[in-house]
Amino acid sequence: MLKGKAALVTGSTSGIGLGIAKALAAQGANVMLNGFGDADAIAKVRKDVEAAGVATGYSAADMSKPADVAALVEACVKELGAVDILVNNAGIQHVANVDEFPLDAWDRVIQINLTSCFQSIRAALPHMKKRGWGRIVNVASAHGLVASAGKSAYVAAKHGLVGLTKVVALETAASAITCNAICPGWVLTPLVQKQIDALAERKGISGAAAKAELLSEKQPSKEFATPEQIGGLAAFLCSPAADQIRGSSFSIDGGWTAQ
Repeated sequence: MLKGKAALVTGSTSGIGLGIAKALAAQGANVMLNGFGDADAIAKVRKDVEAAGVATGYSAADMSKPADVAALVEACVKELGAVDILVNNAGIQHVANVDEFPLDAWDRVIQINLTSCFQSIRAALPHMKKRGWGRIVNVASAHGLVASAGKSAYVAAKHGLVGLTKVVALETAASAITCNAICPGWVLTPLVQKQIDALAERKGISGAAAKAELLSEKQPSKEFATPEQIGGLAAFLCSPAADQIRGSSFSIDGGWTAQ
């Protein structure tokens, strides 16, 4: 379905991003990977993605640095020949009440979770327009639709990303470029595992008990969504069946935002 296309997935060396990278590769897309990790770990990730018979590139671009974001898009074009698909997935979290929220943490969460998405879209759109086709998928969150206490910067960024998705969709509506958002609930990624560990330590309970508590608080299915499921949705949004899906946000949250 995506043979010959070039996909850039930020934050794709683990978790949701890697799930999306593998799903796009399974459909024939060459993939520019991005994220942190030692050389051996990155080599293994590339090998796993390339098992689908596609080419990969890799950049350690830091999404907190605007110059790195722009350079990442250009690296994708240089190494893979284009940037047909852009998946903005990189993200970080910081938890604190508003009156105790560190200013530097706020700036970093907003930059990585929202501003870098604007910067990458801004850099990628001219390439997509030149080729007459493109897919932009922004990985937002259930927190792009609803809020939770203690997560002001993350919620603000993800709500902003949903809004940005709609604007880009409107601005590209008369073209073959689409922009949509995926809003996952709890997914067992390294980021979420840190929250589980923190909850277990704070309450003096086991990791299993902390997982159950985290899920029962928000996610009625009491099951984590998986990177593979999110990857499948991202691949669908890049398919011809999604040509007229524009500016939409898709929840994959076990019923979280249905409540």
